Amino acid sequence: MYEIKPDTMNYRVLIAEIEKGDIKIPQFQREFVWTIDQAAKLLDSIIKNYPIGTFIFWQTKEKLRCIRDLGDLNIPPTEEGNYTKYVLDGQQRLTSLYVSIKGEKIKQKGQITDFGKLYVNLDANESKDEPIVITDISNLNEDSIVKFTDLLAGRGDLYNKYKKYSTLIDLYKDNFNYYSFSVIKVKDAPIDIATEIFTRINIGGKPLSVFEIMCAKIFDDKRNFDLAEKSKEVCIELSEMNYEIPPIKILQAVAICMVKDCDKTHILKKLDKDKFIDIWDEVVDAFKKSVDYFRNTYRIKVSQLLPYDSLLIPFTYFFFKHQDKPLGTMQVLLQDFFWRVALTKRYQSSLESKIAQDIKAIDLILKEETPKYDTPVDITTDFILNNGTFNIGSSFIKALLCVLAYQEPKSFADDSVVTIDNSCLKQSNSKNYHHFFPKAFLKKQNIEEWKINNIVNITIVDDYLNKRQIRDKAPSVYIQEFIKINPNIEKTLATHLIGEPEECGILEDDYDKFINSRLKKFNDELKKRLILTEKDRYK
Repeated sequence: MYEIKPDTMNYRVLIAEIEKGDIKIPQFQREFVWTIDQAAKLLDSIIKNYPIGTFIFWQTKEKLRCIRDLGDLNIPPTEEGNYTKYVLDGQQRLTSLYVSIKGEKIKQKGQITDFGKLYVNLDANESKDEPIVITDISNLNEDSIVKFTDLLAGRGDLYNKYKKYSTLIDLYKDNFNYYSFSVIKVKDAPIDIATEIFTRINIGGKPLSVFEIMCAKIFDDKRNFDLAEKSKEVCIELSEMNYEIPPIKILQAVAICMVKDCDKTHILKKLDKDKFIDIWDEVVDAFKKSVDYFRNTYRIKVSQLLPYDSLLIPFTYFFFKHQDKPLGTMQVLLQDFFWRVALTKRYQSSLESKIAQDIKAIDLILKEETPKYDTPVDITTDFILNNGTFNIGSSFIKALLCVLAYQEPKSFADDSVVTIDNSCLKQSNSKNYHHFFPKAFLKKQNIEEWKINNIVNITIVDDYLNKRQIRDKAPSVYIQEFIKINPNIEKTLATHLIGEPEECGILEDDYDKFINSRLKKFNDELKKRLILTEKDRYK
């Protein structure tokens, strides 16, 4: 059982505990951002015996990932067996206090702030509430200005230099040395309680994420395990493969492999730290295998095309349980699962609970048994057209773009492979998305906007081709130009799921004929990827 205990600490005890390494800044705290002027006001309040608020410490023997170097200073680790006091509230005040008494130079936002340039104005008129601790000493009598660090040190030469102020110097020193800092200690609370307290204290700020909490909770110095750093390494490696994946997905994948659930409660309360660290490398390996599988088997070369990056979580579970490449029935069942999630907007809401449900489906697939799905798919041409308004944020549109990417689309000009990467697919108006029947051309034909800006009118081309050679020309015009320079134009068009020019309405600029032809090709491709049932709509 944890306890909450109000207390006080004087200045010397507080500083001593920092220097011993007993007071730490947990990783979920933001960086030190206070200015030197804010620090001056804090010190001024202490010298005047004003209240400066309460420090709230979480006192625990748990070893968390923390910022050891408070204010960029080398603070030792907490001694083995000792309690650590993690700062839940008061980090900016505490850091300002510490770097000021040390007179340190701190790097903030690329610039150096010299906290040694804090001064005490011995001529300040307290009755008029003039500031005693200041940063600007221009136009002041230098004989009445003493550096704050010198005042605290209180060496003999200070009194010799400021003889008429000796009583005042002693008063200010004593005010500092004997100031009672208000403290609340939350002792032996579990981390979820401590972080909830932190979140409520900082109610106006951003609540802590599950990942931030777990970075603190899973940190293990003895085993050299830092979840934040480990996840960063994985994310960088995946990024080099054109997969930009948030670290929370890796955390959720670990949870799924450990306890078959990845909601907040299970992650925070059900994941044993030692088992988490034990299993980490295996899960990361399975996660990477999932990415490789998406890239090579489904030919989804970039994460921007993934209908949901959360699809990597059940696939990680699959490869965690089955380390070999799936073949035969298992491969077919796994493909059917992928496309059912992608086409039915399954992960659009209640994500964690649905992933937990889907692990049951993956368990059946691992036994080569066919799962039963509650939600049927609709891949009819009418459904594709009516739900095909082009929006790169739509999972359904991304699923159809995955179908296009699988064909490895070629350049209309020279049949070279169109390079697809995340940078060219981030927004719907990217020049790499080409309206095969240009928008300007169709508007002149009074075609409705939803029908113009539809996935069935979208191809993926290189930026140069779109800007320089196609622009707003009629298809009958620009395709004739490509026919002259590309002898493989029909095969090229096939990589975009477009039929032969003379058969699909291109040469006569017949848009309805074109979209009906292309809708049928999308429908045919989706049929190949699904194990269709009586409940599904596909004709």
